Amino acid sequence: MDHELVVLSPEKTILTYRLAGFGSRILAHIIDLLLLGAALYGVSIIIMAIMGIVDGNVAMAAMAMVYIASPFVYFILCEGLWNGQTVGKKAAGIRVRMADGTPVTFKAALGRNLLRPADAMPPMTYFVGIVAMLTNPRSQRIGDLVSGTVVVYEKRAIPRFAPAPHTAGTHPFESEVGELKGMTVDEYNALRRLCDRFPELPQRIQEKMMAEVWRPIASRRGIPSLSNVHPLYLAEATVMKYGREHGLL
Repeated sequence: MDHELVVLSPEKTILTYRLAGFGSRILAHIIDLLLLGAALYGVSIIIMAIMGIVDGNVAMAAMAMVYIASPFVYFILCEGLWNGQTVGKKAAGIRVRMADGTPVTFKAALGRNLLRPADAMPPMTYFVGIVAMLTNPRSQRIGDLVSGTVVVYEKRAIPRFAPAPHTAGTHPFESEVGELKGMTVDEYNALRRLCDRFPELPQRIQEKMMAEVWRPIASRRGIPSLSNVHPLYLAEATVMKYGREHGLL
């Protein structure tokens, strides 16, 4: 299994997602099953209570239908309407996405969950699904392969940095970046995208982007490095100053 899913967006921006591990997905599934079990227990009590009012066979048939349909309904509605998450997935910090990185569609959520019985074969062992996940570079089970979905970790902002808003105010380091003579709109757009996405990038990608995007621009425009100041803050200051001076904010 690869650890990262790398996709190219329609805007020609490289997006990276960390693929969810086997343990996280199992944890999420256990939480969901416990929640479903508790809900079905409550439903069973209600059905048992009304069995004296309606025909017992009808009540038992209704209970059987509820038990069979509820897992499908739960997973389909949660993932389809809650942007790829169930209660268990949210607790485990993972989410279903399309394989191209876009939010999961309701149709895909429907397909991947209707195929859960295929993953559970032989019955109750999940052998087929586990083998598919362990042998697939994107850790996709049968339902994922058919529906074109993947399960990834939820992106969380890295707390070491807090990018300043690029639409208002004055950045405290604007006086340090100079006049920005000759800076182009393309350079501005590149720096703005870098600042916006920086907290979500893995550390090695952060370092790579600072070396390949920020440092060449800083060198061309004569922006100095400051001791004890992360270059991200200078990049933010550059974005805010240039954007304000050229009416781009």
